[in-house]
Amino acid sequence: MQKCDLLIKGADVLINSGELRENVDIAIADGRILAVDADLAKQYEAGETIDGRYKLFMPGLVDSHMHTGQQLLKGLVLDAKPIIWTRVMLPFESTLTPEKMRLSAQAAALEMIKSGTAGFIDAGSYFMEDAAAVYEKSGLRGALSYSTMDEEGLPESIAMDANEAVRRTDSLFDAFHGKGNLKVYYSLRALNSCSNRLVELEAEHAKDRNTMLQAHMNEYMGEVNGILEREGMRPYEYLEKMQVLGGNFLGAHSLILTGREKELVRDRGVKVCHCPFSNCGKAVPDTPQLLEMGIPVGLGTDGAAHGGLSLWNEMKIFRSVMNIIHGVPNRNPKVMPAETILRMVLEGGAAALGEEGQLGRVEAGYKADLIGIDMNQPHLCPTGDQIHTLLECVNAGDVSDMVVGGRVLMKNRTVLTLDEERILYESRKYMEETKH
Repeated sequence: MQKCDLLIKGADVLINSGELRENVDIAIADGRILAVDADLAKQYEAGETIDGRYKLFMPGLVDSHMHTGQQLLKGLVLDAKPIIWTRVMLPFESTLTPEKMRLSAQAAALEMIKSGTAGFIDAGSYFMEDAAAVYEKSGLRGALSYSTMDEEGLPESIAMDANEAVRRTDSLFDAFHGKGNLKVYYSLRALNSCSNRLVELEAEHAKDRNTMLQAHMNEYMGEVNGILEREGMRPYEYLEKMQVLGGNFLGAHSLILTGREKELVRDRGVKVCHCPFSNCGKAVPDTPQLLEMGIPVGLGTDGAAHGGLSLWNEMKIFRSVMNIIHGVPNRNPKVMPAETILRMVLEGGAAALGEEGQLGRVEAGYKADLIGIDMNQPHLCPTGDQIHTLLECVNAGDVSDMVVGGRVLMKNRTVLTLDEERILYESRKYMEETKH
């Protein structure tokens, strides 16, 4: 008998976004998948087992763009007058404290585990060392950044020059990059708020440390016009001039792109991601063309302030938006089929995490980031096509199990790495205190 750390027995398994195998086992050791096949229990002696009956196991979801620092803003953004960035979000983030950030990270980590998000990319905020310590304990796989802006007029608590901005990320990188399942990315929070010097420094430090650089890109016309007025060119053209674009660049949102910008994204190997619920208030991306061009596209939630951290919600919204904007006019009901959307969340998310070929599939050699779905429920059973049902009917509360890097973070809806009861108590306490 061979030995393995974990054996998932008798589950239906989504091997990749378009392939499902029924009643097979998954053997895991040293954080990676050893084998996926029938009757592995006869070949492997496992340190721990998970009963996969009536469950569907699949790669863990990846949130390609979220904001830990906005977790406590849930419910305060919907229907707010524009521009919510300057009226709501920026003022709130300027009041963050280490205690608020720890609670934010605890609540976010708990929400992600319970909803099946095994990997995430944080767009950057403040007191990120406190968030990183929470995420390391949670066992989630993630990339963290500092919020980096050096424009004049920012609230005093978050105002800084270019050197201080990059120094903060350097410190975070030295402390947490490669620690547990964490990475540290460099960040340009918004191009309109970043000087040329800051852009140069962030790109240089990311390259020197062989990590990713991320930025909010082409999210709304005010942002695009700001760069046009300042630089005489559009955002991606500006970053091309600054020699920033490459395979280590992640452009969050990337909604309003010209043909030339799409070509730059493709030619430089840039990764992009969309956040459907949040983006619907701004613009609809031409995702079918981006995918046809071979551009890696992931999906994100844009943080809990924009409808929570459920990627199941984002997938449903995205499917509907793509159909009404790109499908109906062209009489193409399959303009964005379920398999394509799942591939975006899984493999597009893996690309955004810098884990191409390592995450997004349940295959031998891949990292063991998996989630289990309880399919034995009235809204999921019976079904004629389990892959379609994943997209159409599964919700966050249907996730029963989570494994990240071979470690079980949740088993039968019980979170093993965080104190759920205490986090909910502290969240309720914060909610009551802020009402008065």
